[in-house]
Amino acid sequence: MEIHITIIGFILIPLSIIHIIFPKYFNWDKEFSGLSLINRQMTYVHTFFIALIILLMGILCLTSAEELIQTHLGQKISFGLGIFWVLRLFIQFFGYSSVLWKGKLFETAVHIFFIAMWGYMSVIFFAAYFN
Repeated sequence: MEIHITIIGFILIPLSIIHIIFPKYFNWDKEFSGLSLINRQMTYVHTFFIALIILLMGILCLTSAEELIQTHLGQKISFGLGIFWVLRLFIQFFGYSSVLWKGKLFETAVHIFFIAMWGYMSVIFFAAYFN
Protein backbone atom coordinates (compact mmCIF):
# COMPACT_ATOMS: atom_id res chain seq x y z
CA MET A 1 0.00 0.00 0.00
CA GLU A 2 2.85 2.39 0.81
CA ILE A 3 4.21 2.06 -2.70
CA HIS A 4 0.86 3.20 -4.13
CA ILE A 5 0.77 6.27 -1.87
CA THR A 6 4.34 7.06 -2.98
CA ILE A 7 3.38 6.63 -6.64
CA ILE A 8 0.51 9.06 -6.09
CA GLY A 9 3.01 11.54 -4.63
CA PHE A 10 5.13 11.24 -7.77
CA ILE A 11 2.01 11.83 -9.89
CA LEU A 12 0.69 14.80 -7.92
CA ILE A 13 3.85 16.91 -7.88
CA PRO A 14 4.17 17.20 -11.69
CA LEU A 15 0.39 17.60 -11.90
CA SER A 16 0.64 20.63 -9.65
CA ILE A 17 3.54 22.11 -11.61
CA ILE A 18 1.76 21.76 -14.95
CA HIS A 19 -0.75 24.37 -13.74
CA ILE A 20 1.92 26.97 -14.53
CA ILE A 21 1.26 26.57 -18.26
CA PHE A 22 -2.55 26.80 -18.04
CA PRO A 23 -2.84 30.54 -18.77
CA LYS A 24 -0.76 30.31 -21.95
CA TYR A 25 -1.98 26.87 -23.10
CA PHE A 26 -5.66 27.77 -22.67
CA ASN A 27 -5.12 31.30 -24.03
CA TRP A 28 -6.50 32.98 -20.91
CA ASP A 29 -5.44 36.49 -22.01
CA LYS A 30 -7.83 36.30 -24.96
CA GLU A 31 -10.46 34.04 -23.37
CA PHE A 32 -10.81 36.18 -20.24
CA SER A 33 -10.60 39.59 -21.93
CA GLY A 34 -14.36 40.13 -21.53
CA LEU A 35 -14.39 39.20 -17.86
CA SER A 36 -14.32 41.69 -15.04
CA LEU A 37 -11.05 42.17 -13.20
CA ILE A 38 -12.34 40.30 -10.13
CA ASN A 39 -13.37 37.25 -12.19
CA ARG A 40 -10.02 37.15 -14.02
CA GLN A 41 -8.07 37.45 -10.80
CA MET A 42 -10.22 34.90 -8.98
CA THR A 43 -9.48 32.38 -11.73
CA TYR A 44 -5.73 32.94 -11.44
CA VAL A 45 -5.78 32.88 -7.63
CA HIS A 46 -7.93 29.74 -7.45
CA THR A 47 -5.73 27.99 -10.00
CA PHE A 48 -2.68 28.87 -7.91
CA PHE A 49 -4.24 27.47 -4.74
CA ILE A 50 -5.46 24.30 -6.47
CA ALA A 51 -1.91 23.77 -7.73
CA LEU A 52 -0.53 24.47 -4.25
CA ILE A 53 -2.83 21.99 -2.50
CA ILE A 54 -2.04 19.33 -5.10
CA LEU A 55 1.68 19.97 -4.57
CA LEU A 56 1.24 19.69 -0.80
CA MET A 57 -0.74 16.44 -1.21
CA GLY A 58 2.10 15.08 -3.33
CA ILE A 59 4.72 16.05 -0.75
CA LEU A 60 2.58 14.52 2.01
CA CYS A 61 2.32 11.26 0.07
CA LEU A 62 6.07 11.14 -0.58
CA THR A 63 7.09 11.96 2.98
CA SER A 64 4.36 10.29 5.03
CA ALA A 65 3.03 7.24 3.17
CA GLU A 66 3.49 4.97 6.17
CA GLU A 67 1.71 7.39 8.52
CA LEU A 68 -1.20 7.82 6.09
CA ILE A 69 -1.79 4.09 6.32
CA GLN A 70 -0.84 3.14 9.87
CA THR A 71 -1.98 5.98 12.14
CA HIS A 72 -5.51 7.02 13.04
CA LEU A 73 -4.85 10.61 11.98
CA GLY A 74 -3.23 9.43 8.75
CA GLN A 75 -6.22 7.20 8.00
CA LYS A 76 -8.59 10.12 8.57
CA ILE A 77 -6.49 12.26 6.21
CA SER A 78 -6.54 9.40 3.69
CA PHE A 79 -10.32 9.25 3.96
CA GLY A 80 -10.55 12.98 3.28
CA LEU A 81 -8.22 12.63 0.29
CA GLY A 82 -10.33 9.72 -0.94
CA ILE A 83 -13.43 11.94 -0.80
CA PHE A 84 -11.57 14.73 -2.61
CA TRP A 85 -10.45 12.47 -5.47
CA VAL A 86 -13.75 10.57 -5.82
CA LEU A 87 -15.51 13.94 -6.16
CA ARG A 88 -12.93 14.94 -8.77
CA LEU A 89 -13.67 11.66 -10.59
CA PHE A 90 -17.39 12.45 -10.46
CA ILE A 91 -16.71 15.90 -11.96
CA GLN A 92 -14.67 14.29 -14.76
CA PHE A 93 -17.85 12.50 -15.83
CA PHE A 94 -20.49 15.13 -15.11
CA GLY A 95 -18.72 18.49 -14.92
CA TYR A 96 -17.33 18.56 -18.47
CA SER A 97 -19.40 18.37 -21.63
CA SER A 98 -18.57 15.41 -23.86
CA VAL A 99 -18.41 17.96 -26.69
CA LEU A 100 -14.97 18.86 -25.34
CA TRP A 101 -13.50 15.40 -25.97
CA LYS A 102 -15.80 13.17 -28.06
CA GLY A 103 -14.40 12.46 -31.52
CA LYS A 104 -11.06 14.10 -30.65
CA LEU A 105 -8.26 11.58 -30.22
CA PHE A 106 -5.97 13.58 -27.91
CA GLU A 107 -8.77 15.01 -25.77
CA THR A 108 -10.42 11.59 -25.42
CA ALA A 109 -7.09 10.04 -24.38
CA VAL A 110 -6.60 12.79 -21.77
CA HIS A 111 -10.18 12.33 -20.54
CA ILE A 112 -9.68 8.56 -20.12
CA PHE A 113 -6.26 9.07 -18.52
CA PHE A 114 -7.75 11.40 -15.90
CA ILE A 115 -10.61 8.99 -15.21
CA ALA A 116 -8.05 6.27 -14.54
CA MET A 117 -5.87 8.57 -12.42
CA TRP A 118 -8.70 9.97 -10.28
CA GLY A 119 -10.11 6.46 -9.88
CA TYR A 120 -6.73 5.05 -8.85
CA MET A 121 -6.20 7.78 -6.26
CA SER A 122 -9.71 7.34 -4.88
CA VAL A 123 -9.30 3.59 -4.46
CA ILE A 124 -5.86 3.87 -2.85
CA PHE A 125 -6.84 6.54 -0.34
CA PHE A 126 -10.03 4.73 0.66
CA ALA A 127 -8.03 1.49 0.95
CA ALA A 128 -5.54 3.28 3.22
CA TYR A 129 -8.46 4.42 5.40
CA PHE A 130 -10.01 0.96 5.64
CA ASN A 131 -6.59 -0.73 6.10
